[in-house]
Amino acid sequence: MSSILDIVRNDVRELRVAKGLSQAELGEFLGVSRQTVNAIETGRYSPSLPLAIKLARFFGRTVEEVFHVDDDQP
Repeated sequence: MSSILDIVRNDVRELRVAKGLSQAELGEFLGVSRQTVNAIETGRYSPSLPLAIKLARFFGRTVEEVFHVDDDQP
């Protein structure tokens, strides 16, 4: 049985690359490690709500625009 966390996707990598930032640069701005940014981008880690809000604000998006449910999952 899948949990909701298994089907939540994010656009962090695409947004970061569009701004020309490395994972380390984004992590420095957010106050987290490059490894944390990588884990978020690859879906191995779901950020806390405050971190998700900080990410969304950094990219000028809503949390729902950055993190979304993958409707293709069963």
